[in-house]
Amino acid sequence: MTSSQPTLDLDIIGIAHGGTFIARHEGRVVFVPDAVPGERVRAQITDASKDSFWRAETLEVLDASPHRRAHVWAEADVSRAPEDRVGGGDLGHIALDHQRVLKRQVLQEALDKFAGAGIDAPEVQAVDAGDGTGWRTRVSLHVDADGRVGPYAARSHRVIDVATLPLARPAVADAAFALRAQKPGRVDLVEPGDGRVRVLPRPEGGRRGKQESVYETAGGRRFALDAGGFWQVHPHAADTLHQAVGDALAGRVDADATHFDLYGGVGLFAATLGEQGASDIVTVESDRRATEHAQQNLAAFDAQAVTARVDRFLAGLPEGTRAGAVVLDPPRAGAGRGVVESIHALDPEAIVYVACDPVALARDLGTFRGLGWGVTSLQAFDLFPHSHHFEAVALLSR
Repeated sequence: MTSSQPTLDLDIIGIAHGGTFIARHEGRVVFVPDAVPGERVRAQITDASKDSFWRAETLEVLDASPHRRAHVWAEADVSRAPEDRVGGGDLGHIALDHQRVLKRQVLQEALDKFAGAGIDAPEVQAVDAGDGTGWRTRVSLHVDADGRVGPYAARSHRVIDVATLPLARPAVADAAFALRAQKPGRVDLVEPGDGRVRVLPRPEGGRRGKQESVYETAGGRRFALDAGGFWQVHPHAADTLHQAVGDALAGRVDADATHFDLYGGVGLFAATLGEQGASDIVTVESDRRATEHAQQNLAAFDAQAVTARVDRFLAGLPEGTRAGAVVLDPPRAGAGRGVVESIHALDPEAIVYVACDPVALARDLGTFRGLGWGVTSLQAFDLFPHSHHFEAVALLSR
């Protein structure tokens, strides 16, 4: 950041999707991190290349919100120079209950803009009674050319040497600070269901080798997966989502129909379908190792685990294929129009959409609604406290 860039005193008027905050200057939107709606801050412009909006960094809080707190992660606090603040905790300077108010606001604005009128965003529910720290069972750190190990600075690829990792599980933090002599690249630390932390170096240019198989639990059931494979990061997340999807499906699963679990990973929601009475389940996932584990994890059910891209799998189904229920848990970009239209063509009895991105969810809900589907219920869960992320579960029916 150079002194030639202008400094402005800005009134923060809202929150944007992605964890930054909104101000206006001479009619132009300015996106500002490390602020709270209602505050006045002094900020330095970092990107004025666009006519429609600028980006800035908070330098000083001139008039603080009553919802502001000392950041839960000292290395991310506004008292540090912007270039030295770590990323990954972009709401950690805000009281936890107000973080959830702001997340609900982000969801409502996304629904209003992309999904059409008439959908009320639910309250974003806490999943435990704690202070929002000590929950990350999976942490990725980076190693620079000098051997420095740590998280990146916010909006940067510069490694920051830190003394604390407050969002990590205690054993994960201990393992992180015990790291020595790592090659440049990345190091993943994973605490699976047995509580023993695995350290997975990912040096630059290195290939992903054979990984140890570990287990996680949800709904009282064990799920095998690779140590570096996908699983929800919060220790209560898988149980929470399994319960929410099960509640949405209750009474809507025809035992004689074929049910689909799309973007199925290692079979979490396919098992939910099975527990709701499904006797014919197809789970689809592009990662071959995940589907191998899914086939093993779903041995108690009549389930088929398919390795395929979801869009190609759906496009390849015989014309006239019908579905009982469809559960989909797409990546952050969402399912997209093509997948939504293919699901609609299956004429399912119910659709349960699990979303990690409110804007992608709202876009896809808008497409579903245009095809004649209604949002019967919508829940949201704060599975990533002190960050802007959260999960939502929507039930759609005709």
